[in-house]
Amino acid sequence: MQYWLIKSEPEAYSWDNLAKDLIGRWDGVRNYAARNNLKAMQIGDLCLFYHSVTGKEIVGVAKVVKEHYPDPTAEEGDWVCVEVAPEMKLKKPISLAQIKAEPRLAEMKLLKLSRLSVSPVTREEYDLILALSED
Repeated sequence: MQYWLIKSEPEAYSWDNLAKDLIGRWDGVRNYAARNNLKAMQIGDLCLFYHSVTGKEIVGVAKVVKEHYPDPTAEEGDWVCVEVAPEMKLKKPISLAQIKAEPRLAEMKLLKLSRLSVSPVTREEYDLILALSED
């Protein structure tokens, strides 16, 4: 199993939207590195759901339920999407400020490649985020 962080502006598609929809198509990604990460996702992989721009916090965990396929929103190019389902809402959102303040998360791709909308997360980072949300 692999772990990921997926970003969405809550005004465009929030955790609450995903919870209501039950399955969400993660489309519209137009960055080659993020696209490659979508292609690497497998059914059952877990994704930290991050509200970008407004909120700037991890709010939940989603599970990949359908592997990559051609993005129907793309007019041209080799763009893909995946489908995710809500797994659980975090008890307490984890803010970007908290992540930056935690030395054990200093290498997290969210901080190193901050513009990337889909990025890998290590098991240790994933576990730590969940633990922080319980405190």
